[in-house]
Amino acid sequence: MAKDRLSKLKQEFNGEPADLIPVLQRVQKADGYLSRDAIARVSRWLKVSEHELYGVATFYAQFRFTTPGRHHIKACLGTACHVQGGEQMLDVLQRRLDIKPGETTDDGEYDLERVACLGCCALAPVVTIDEKTYGQMSVLKLQRSLDERENIESAS
Repeated sequence: MAKDRLSKLKQEFNGEPADLIPVLQRVQKADGYLSRDAIARVSRWLKVSEHELYGVATFYAQFRFTTPGRHHIKACLGTACHVQGGEQMLDVLQRRLDIKPGETTDDGEYDLERVACLGCCALAPVVTIDEKTYGQMSVLKLQRSLDERENIESAS
């Protein structure tokens, strides 16, 4: 986190521990994630221990601690998706990308997120890649969708 960004935050907030969540949201919006450096700087400024700050940030699913990939993949594991094979979709994604939820591929192309619900239960199981929703997924359809994306990317 850049010093000038912290200076701007100091102008917008009072520097009270109650500012923690909105400050973390702003930092993540700017950086895409909460870096160790950002955690340390916010901790010192708000006079909240890094341990407590991590405790708060890990409680909320909105915060991430790794650099996001160029493409964001979400695997829904809500009730409908779970019953219809959501875990299988997540397993395929983990094996194919060689990452776990919350991680980013080594090349920085993809990050993977496990979500509780994407709000389209009638299409279960559901996976989103960037802003596109893929419903009624099967292992084969998911593999094909990933292959198509890779072919398009390599042709560009």
